[in-house]
Amino acid sequence: MVRKLKYHEQKLLKKVDFISWPTDNNLHEVKILKRYCVQRRADYTIYNKIARDIRDLSRKIKEIEPDHPFRIEQSALLLEKLRRLPVVMVRSKMCQTIKMATKLIEQGHVRVGVEVVKDPAFLVTRNLEDFVTWVDTSAIRKHVLEYNDERDDFDMV
Repeated sequence: MVRKLKYHEQKLLKKVDFISWPTDNNLHEVKILKRYCVQRRADYTIYNKIARDIRDLSRKIKEIEPDHPFRIEQSALLLEKLRRLPVVMVRSKMCQTIKMATKLIEQGHVRVGVEVVKDPAFLVTRNLEDFVTWVDTSAIRKHVLEYNDERDDFDMV
């Protein structure tokens, strides 16, 4: 049996409900972490903060009149924001799923520009989206080139 609470304990715990405890949006977080294959919760909080800042900024830009040059300039700058590398790969049809893209990035099959990226949390700007390609030594690149009949005889050596 549990003892009766003392007076000061009753006063402190008067507004606490031990039966229905809030889950702090945990189910929603877990669904998003699985859906986008985000491996660390810290990355998720960073993405959430960036998204919140972008929403606030777009709300403020929307309040400016449409013909104002500042609004046009800031709208263009806002569209240049970042995207995660696995999502960019799926949208450009390099992979079928985000999970597969995450695995290929971790294995070192993908490069952005000239640098090989092994971190799936890498953020890609709009300008760099065109430079997401397979690494030259990647077996996947060789299979894609063979399938498209573009593989060079010099590469076979």
